[in-house]
Amino acid sequence: MSGGRSGRYGARAGPPRRGAARAGAGRAGGSQGRGRAGGAPGRGRIARRTKETDVQVSLALGGGEAAVETGLPFFDHMLAQIARHGGLALRVKARGDLEVDAHHTVEDVGIALGEALREALGDKAGLARYGHAVVPLDEALVEAVVDLSGRPHLTFNARLPSGKRFIGAYDVDLTQDFLQALVNHARVCVHVNVRYGRNLHHVVEAIFKSVARALRAATVREGTALPSTKGVL
Repeated sequence: MSGGRSGRYGARAGPPRRGAARAGAGRAGGSQGRGRAGGAPGRGRIARRTKETDVQVSLALGGGEAAVETGLPFFDHMLAQIARHGGLALRVKARGDLEVDAHHTVEDVGIALGEALREALGDKAGLARYGHAVVPLDEALVEAVVDLSGRPHLTFNARLPSGKRFIGAYDVDLTQDFLQALVNHARVCVHVNVRYGRNLHHVVEAIFKSVARALRAATVREGTALPSTKGVL
Protein backbone atom coordinates (compact mmCIF):
# COMPACT_ATOMS: atom_id res chain seq x y z
CA MET A 1 0.00 0.00 0.00
CA SER A 2 1.45 3.36 -0.92
CA GLY A 3 0.93 6.40 1.30
CA GLY A 4 0.47 10.01 0.32
CA ARG A 5 3.15 11.94 -1.54
CA SER A 6 3.88 15.53 -2.37
CA GLY A 7 2.11 16.94 -5.39
CA ARG A 8 -1.19 15.37 -6.52
CA TYR A 9 -2.61 12.14 -5.27
CA GLY A 10 -4.97 10.23 -7.55
CA ALA A 11 -7.98 8.31 -6.23
CA ARG A 12 -11.58 7.59 -7.03
CA ALA A 13 -14.69 7.63 -4.88
CA GLY A 14 -18.22 6.22 -4.64
CA PRO A 15 -20.11 3.54 -6.59
CA PRO A 16 -19.99 2.52 -9.40
CA ARG A 17 -17.66 5.18 -10.83
CA ARG A 18 -15.22 7.22 -8.83
CA GLY A 19 -13.43 10.45 -9.47
CA ALA A 20 -9.95 11.59 -8.54
CA ALA A 21 -8.44 12.90 -5.36
CA ARG A 22 -5.47 15.21 -5.16
CA ALA A 23 -3.03 16.33 -2.52
CA GLY A 24 -0.69 19.16 -1.64
CA ALA A 25 -1.15 22.70 -0.26
CA GLY A 26 -0.05 25.11 2.42
CA ARG A 27 -1.70 26.78 5.36
CA ALA A 28 -3.00 30.27 6.10
CA GLY A 29 -4.82 32.11 8.83
CA GLY A 30 -7.78 34.47 8.67
CA SER A 31 -10.66 35.92 10.60
CA GLN A 32 -12.97 33.55 12.37
CA GLY A 33 -16.05 32.61 10.43
CA ARG A 34 -18.12 29.79 9.12
CA GLY A 35 -20.62 29.57 6.30
CA ARG A 36 -23.02 27.11 4.81
CA ALA A 37 -23.25 27.26 1.04
CA GLY A 38 -25.09 24.02 0.34
CA GLY A 39 -28.62 22.89 1.00
CA ALA A 40 -29.59 20.34 -1.63
CA PRO A 41 -30.82 16.97 -0.30
CA GLY A 42 -27.94 14.58 0.29
CA ARG A 43 -25.38 17.36 -0.06
CA GLY A 44 -23.43 19.49 2.36
CA ARG A 45 -21.06 22.39 1.88
CA ILE A 46 -19.11 24.21 4.58
CA ALA A 47 -16.57 27.03 4.61
CA ARG A 48 -14.74 27.48 7.90
CA ARG A 49 -12.11 30.16 8.46
CA THR A 50 -10.14 30.96 11.61
CA LYS A 51 -6.84 32.66 12.36
CA GLU A 52 -5.22 29.22 12.04
CA THR A 53 -6.99 27.57 9.11
CA ASP A 54 -9.11 28.15 6.05
CA VAL A 55 -11.12 25.03 5.20
CA GLN A 56 -13.69 24.37 2.48
CA VAL A 57 -15.55 21.06 2.30
CA SER A 58 -18.33 19.89 0.03
CA LEU A 59 -19.74 16.38 -0.14
CA ALA A 60 -22.61 14.42 -1.61
CA LEU A 61 -23.97 11.05 -0.58
CA GLY A 62 -24.04 8.42 -3.29
CA GLY A 63 -20.57 8.68 -4.77
CA GLY A 64 -18.69 10.80 -7.24
CA GLU A 65 -15.35 12.51 -7.67
CA ALA A 66 -12.92 13.26 -4.87
CA ALA A 67 -10.44 16.15 -4.81
CA VAL A 68 -8.43 16.64 -1.63
CA GLU A 69 -5.80 19.27 -0.86
CA THR A 70 -4.63 19.83 2.72
CA GLY A 71 -0.84 20.14 2.56
CA LEU A 72 -0.48 16.76 4.32
CA PRO A 73 -0.08 14.05 1.66
CA PHE A 74 -0.83 11.07 3.91
CA PHE A 75 -3.90 12.81 5.32
CA ASP A 76 -5.02 13.52 1.75
CA HIS A 77 -4.64 9.80 1.08
CA MET A 78 -6.82 8.99 4.10
CA LEU A 79 -9.53 11.47 3.12
CA ALA A 80 -9.55 9.88 -0.32
CA GLN A 81 -10.24 6.55 1.39
CA ILE A 82 -13.23 8.09 3.21
CA ALA A 83 -14.59 9.26 -0.14
CA ARG A 84 -14.04 6.05 -2.03
CA HIS A 85 -15.10 3.56 0.61
CA GLY A 86 -17.76 5.82 2.12
CA GLY A 87 -19.51 6.29 -1.22
CA LEU A 88 -19.09 10.05 -1.13
CA ALA A 89 -18.35 12.74 -3.65
CA LEU A 90 -15.90 14.82 -1.67
CA ARG A 91 -13.94 18.03 -2.15
CA VAL A 92 -11.65 19.30 0.58
CA LYS A 93 -9.39 22.33 0.33
CA ALA A 94 -7.56 23.32 3.48
CA ARG A 95 -4.80 25.78 4.28
CA GLY A 96 -3.37 26.02 7.73
CA ASP A 97 -0.40 26.87 9.91
CA LEU A 98 1.55 23.72 9.13
CA GLU A 99 4.73 25.54 10.10
CA VAL A 100 3.40 25.35 13.67
CA ASP A 101 1.88 21.85 13.65
CA ALA A 102 -0.58 19.72 11.69
CA HIS A 103 -3.09 19.56 14.54
CA HIS A 104 -5.10 22.66 13.61
CA THR A 105 -5.46 21.58 9.99
CA VAL A 106 -6.46 17.99 10.72
CA GLU A 107 -8.92 18.91 13.48
CA ASP A 108 -10.54 21.74 11.50
CA VAL A 109 -10.97 19.49 8.46
CA GLY A 110 -12.72 17.04 10.81
CA ILE A 111 -15.00 19.83 12.06
CA ALA A 112 -15.90 21.02 8.57
CA LEU A 113 -16.36 17.48 7.26
CA GLY A 114 -18.64 16.68 10.19
CA GLU A 115 -20.77 19.77 9.61
CA ALA A 116 -21.03 19.04 5.88
CA LEU A 117 -22.01 15.45 6.63
CA ARG A 118 -24.68 16.55 9.10
CA GLU A 119 -26.10 18.89 6.48
CA ALA A 120 -26.10 16.12 3.87
CA LEU A 121 -27.85 13.65 6.20
CA GLY A 122 -30.79 16.00 6.70
CA ASP A 123 -33.51 14.50 8.92
CA LYS A 124 -32.15 10.97 8.13
CA ALA A 125 -35.57 9.72 7.02
CA GLY A 126 -35.20 6.51 5.01
CA LEU A 127 -31.56 5.92 5.95
CA ALA A 128 -30.38 2.65 7.49
CA ARG A 129 -28.90 4.59 10.42
CA TYR A 130 -26.57 1.78 11.57
CA GLY A 131 -23.43 0.60 9.82
CA HIS A 132 -20.77 -1.96 10.67
CA ALA A 133 -17.55 -2.91 8.92
CA VAL A 134 -14.49 -5.05 9.59
CA VAL A 135 -11.62 -4.15 7.27
CA PRO A 136 -8.32 -6.01 6.85
CA LEU A 137 -5.19 -4.50 5.40
CA ASP A 138 -2.64 -7.28 5.20
CA GLU A 139 -1.76 -8.13 8.84
CA ALA A 140 -3.98 -5.37 10.33
CA LEU A 141 -7.68 -5.77 11.15
CA VAL A 142 -9.96 -2.93 12.26
CA GLU A 143 -13.66 -2.87 13.16
CA ALA A 144 -15.87 0.23 13.01
CA VAL A 145 -19.52 0.80 13.91
CA VAL A 146 -21.54 3.92 13.06
CA ASP A 147 -24.89 5.10 14.41
CA LEU A 148 -26.46 8.24 12.94
CA SER A 149 -27.95 8.86 16.36
CA GLY A 150 -27.83 12.64 16.58
CA ARG A 151 -25.68 12.21 19.70
CA PRO A 152 -21.92 12.68 19.27
CA HIS A 153 -19.79 9.91 20.74
CA LEU A 154 -16.44 8.32 19.90
CA THR A 155 -15.00 5.15 21.38
CA PHE A 156 -11.47 4.71 20.05
CA ASN A 157 -9.83 1.47 21.11
CA ALA A 158 -6.54 1.57 19.25
CA ARG A 159 -3.21 0.38 20.53
CA LEU A 160 -1.10 1.66 17.67
CA PRO A 161 2.24 -0.02 16.98
CA SER A 162 4.96 1.48 19.13
CA GLY A 163 8.20 3.06 17.99
CA LYS A 164 6.91 5.12 15.07
CA ARG A 165 4.68 8.15 15.47
CA PHE A 166 4.73 9.88 12.09
CA ILE A 167 3.76 8.71 8.61
CA GLY A 168 5.41 11.33 6.46
CA ALA A 169 4.37 14.63 8.08
CA TYR A 170 1.23 13.09 9.56
CA ASP A 171 1.21 12.52 13.33
CA VAL A 172 -0.81 9.32 13.85
CA ASP A 173 -2.11 10.66 17.19
CA LEU A 174 -4.20 13.10 15.14
CA THR A 175 -6.34 10.21 13.86
CA GLN A 176 -8.34 10.19 17.08
CA ASP A 177 -8.55 14.00 17.13
CA PHE A 178 -9.86 14.01 13.55
CA LEU A 179 -12.52 11.41 14.35
CA GLN A 180 -13.52 13.22 17.54
CA ALA A 181 -14.03 16.46 15.62
CA LEU A 182 -15.96 14.60 12.94
CA VAL A 183 -18.39 12.90 15.34
CA ASN A 184 -18.87 16.04 17.43
CA HIS A 185 -19.99 18.09 14.45
CA ALA A 186 -21.77 15.39 12.46
CA ARG A 187 -23.55 14.35 15.68
CA VAL A 188 -22.98 10.67 15.08
CA CYS A 189 -21.75 7.80 17.22
CA VAL A 190 -18.62 5.93 16.09
CA HIS A 191 -16.82 2.99 17.68
CA VAL A 192 -13.38 1.96 16.42
CA ASN A 193 -11.69 -1.23 17.57
CA VAL A 194 -8.23 -2.05 16.27
CA ARG A 195 -8.12 -5.80 16.70
CA TYR A 196 -4.48 -6.17 15.75
CA GLY A 197 -1.80 -4.98 13.37
CA ARG A 198 1.96 -4.55 13.10
CA ASN A 199 2.49 -1.93 10.38
CA LEU A 200 1.46 1.56 11.46
CA HIS A 201 0.48 2.64 7.95
CA HIS A 202 -1.74 -0.41 7.56
CA VAL A 203 -3.43 0.11 10.93
CA VAL A 204 -4.21 3.80 10.37
CA GLU A 205 -5.41 3.23 6.82
CA ALA A 206 -7.65 0.37 7.97
CA ILE A 207 -9.14 2.73 10.60
CA PHE A 208 -10.14 5.25 7.95
CA LYS A 209 -11.41 2.57 5.57
CA SER A 210 -13.48 0.77 8.20
CA VAL A 211 -15.12 4.01 9.37
CA ALA A 212 -15.87 4.86 5.75
CA ARG A 213 -17.40 1.46 5.03
CA ALA A 214 -19.52 1.63 8.19
CA LEU A 215 -20.69 5.15 7.24
CA ARG A 216 -21.57 3.92 3.78
CA ALA A 217 -23.73 1.16 5.26
CA ALA A 218 -25.42 3.61 7.65
CA THR A 219 -26.38 5.97 4.82
CA VAL A 220 -27.96 3.33 2.58
CA ARG A 221 -31.54 4.30 1.76
CA GLU A 222 -33.99 1.65 2.96
CA GLY A 223 -37.30 3.43 2.49
CA THR A 224 -38.89 6.64 3.73
CA ALA A 225 -39.45 6.08 7.46
CA LEU A 226 -37.32 7.72 10.10
CA PRO A 227 -35.09 5.05 11.71
CA SER A 228 -36.21 5.90 15.26
CA THR A 229 -39.32 5.39 17.38
CA LYS A 230 -38.74 8.84 18.92
CA GLY A 231 -39.76 10.57 15.73
CA VAL A 232 -36.55 12.58 15.48
CA LEU A 233 -32.81 11.96 15.24
